Amino acid sequence: MGVTELDDDETSDKRICHACIGDAYLSADVKESGVSSLCAYCGVTRQSLAIQEFADRIETAFAEHFTRTAFGPDSLYERMQADGESSYPWNRDGAPVLEAIQEAAGIHEEPAGDVLDILHGRHGDFDKDALLEESEFDPTSYYKEKGPDDQAWHEEWNRFEQSLKTEARFFSQAAAEHLAAVFGGINQLTTHSGRPLVVSAGPQTALDHLYRARVFQAEGPLKEAIGRPDLHLGSPPPPAARAGRMNALGIAVFYGATRALVAIAEVRPPVGSRVVVAKFVIGRPLHLLDLTALEDVHDPGSLFDPTLKRRLERAAFLRTLGGRMARPVMPDDEAFEYLPTQAVADFLATMNEPRLDGIIFPSPQTKDGRNVVLFHHSARVDTLNLPKGTRIEVDTGYWTEDGWEAAYSVSERVPPGAVPEPRPIDLDDGYRWVLLEDIPDQPNWPAQPNWKADFRTPALQVDTQSLTVHEVNAVDVTTTPHLVDRDRSERHKSRY
Repeated sequence: MGVTELDDDETSDKRICHACIGDAYLSADVKESGVSSLCAYCGVTRQSLAIQEFADRIETAFAEHFTRTAFGPDSLYERMQADGESSYPWNRDGAPVLEAIQEAAGIHEEPAGDVLDILHGRHGDFDKDALLEESEFDPTSYYKEKGPDDQAWHEEWNRFEQSLKTEARFFSQAAAEHLAAVFGGINQLTTHSGRPLVVSAGPQTALDHLYRARVFQAEGPLKEAIGRPDLHLGSPPPPAARAGRMNALGIAVFYGATRALVAIAEVRPPVGSRVVVAKFVIGRPLHLLDLTALEDVHDPGSLFDPTLKRRLERAAFLRTLGGRMARPVMPDDEAFEYLPTQAVADFLATMNEPRLDGIIFPSPQTKDGRNVVLFHHSARVDTLNLPKGTRIEVDTGYWTEDGWEAAYSVSERVPPGAVPEPRPIDLDDGYRWVLLEDIPDQPNWPAQPNWKADFRTPALQVDTQSLTVHEVNAVDVTTTPHLVDRDRSERHKSRY
């Protein structure tokens, strides 16, 4: 196949129709914007594109998504070949350029050959040909797809983190635009296996409950939590909300785990303490970003789609983002290092499209464990249905001849004739916080703050039958030991 001059009428007059193009995106584009004319390759009059313009599309796609492979072996291979005892056959990486064009556009050999003639004519170099060097789109060249370069995304994320830590705690317009570019439309992405990045939680889903744990070292607070787990194990009221990985100080969210043992590990209980664990049922549909799926995110598309390059770069960046957001942080560094993830959570909860209800992220404390944070608007726990005047009695054990026997129980003493039916979550009811002052005769309960009305729709209900107290007898620590090498040698006197 020789080089065809660009003014060669035989080639320049040719047209290719949409039906002869296998790539769905490019075929649809030609069908929509092409001109009805006779196709040189199938002989049918359809919407078509001049072969010169078609070659332009091929050239652009190759510039963005392909690289020409090395013409010969590199110096490392030559050194290996110089070893008389070694024999490493060298095969050129990639595919012959003609095959690469055919596969990329989904076309037959004849139109691919015409495109190659055109592109070789554009890029051919007489001096290189004389020196037997290879130029772009040389008929003997090989091409392979190159991976996306996500360096610009990492640099922008680093600037975002640095800005939060050293310049301003609140969003700048640039930060908001960056996060919108990273997370916007993320519900449309999946992994290679089809696993969604935004998962549904709640009734009739695989994720219909969470576990939450709290550690106690004193008897009084322990009894309070056992008696009213809805108030003492759920998300705290705003004045008591401490800063965490996904929330700033005063922003009440719900941190839970998909398994009870993961919830226990996350509170890092000391030996001798007691941990109360409860199951919380998710009572309404929620949508959660699954950071554990990011590492395999896939954004398919046509090489001829001008938006694909940036989308592939974004996907490559997202594959590393989950690890960055969930990496372990030392307690002394939490206030500083949690600023970026706190900002991301605020953005996803309030500004992102689509608006999300929470995040699933890997547990830094357990292997294969998963944590879930529900944002403020989805973090409300429904209050227990206790009639006014109910007395709550909590026992933690009793004495026997052999000593103290741990046994935990809760008794709800309601007024005569006031035994209520269980109350389901009503999505249309604007519930308020039930104040402990509304339940008189509770001598063991401390005075509670006069919380303001809470008009959030409850998303969680505590399963009181799941309440478990774990007495911490020992803590297992898994480590990777590294011996410290130490030697001694005579130091030389300095000449200076």
